[in-house]
Amino acid sequence: MRIRVVHRTSYRYDTPATGVIQMLRLTPRNHDGQYVINWRIDVSADCRLNQHEDAFGNLCHSFTAEGPLSELVVSVEGEVETRNTNAVMTGAIERFPPSLFLRETPLTTADDAIRDFAAATRAETGDDGLKLLHEMLARLHADITFDPDPTHTATTASEAFVLKRGVCQDLSHIFVAAARSVGIPARYISGHFHRDDGVTDQDAGHAWAEAFVPSLGWVGFDATNGICATDAHVRIAVGLDYLGAAPVRGTRYGGSGETLSVNVLVNQTQHQSQS
Repeated sequence: MRIRVVHRTSYRYDTPATGVIQMLRLTPRNHDGQYVINWRIDVSADCRLNQHEDAFGNLCHSFTAEGPLSELVVSVEGEVETRNTNAVMTGAIERFPPSLFLRETPLTTADDAIRDFAAATRAETGDDGLKLLHEMLARLHADITFDPDPTHTATTASEAFVLKRGVCQDLSHIFVAAARSVGIPARYISGHFHRDDGVTDQDAGHAWAEAFVPSLGWVGFDATNGICATDAHVRIAVGLDYLGAAPVRGTRYGGSGETLSVNVLVNQTQHQSQS
């Protein structure tokens, strides 16, 4: 599948900011399930965009923009060719052993409720780790309602699990926390998802999880949609949680009355062969 992504993040300030520093994880890498055809990042301010890799091998860009700034726009546009690998992730940069992804973070700490959920599911599925992960995926998709209103970027897995509702970030945190609580390495993935219902305009990127199965390697689980990762998923960044794979993080100096808007377009394009 050839997928086109347009991701626009806009900031407006009632009182102009004197400066902005941002870190961007908005650029995908090639692996066995995707090939980046073209990709570009534009920043509306006059600044230098510096590229580097973080500890996990994510492609990162950073910039410092000096004000006064009444508006700042970060625009991303590109195309990726994807193929279905049955959710198994191969060919990606792997700098750490799977055991690193057993590490809890404040956003993915499993409380008693999540540990009980994971343990009860394991008791029903037995020692088959893959079967356990599929069952947790199905139960979380059925039990947690997708709802962007009650959560924000600082919502923890335990908070979202109590609410029984949240966004893709929250469902991914719960899945990661539950998997780790039963000894299965799991990690957070940020990216984009091509919907098959004809909806191309979205107000955010997407997120899912990958869990390590010894016989297969890393396998993608999308609790929001109740499916394993497919060729509809464009993988951007990996981290222990949202903060390690966030598309945009940064700070501003001065200014007040910040208004943030995010617009994402994800659609399928047709490759036109040359005659």
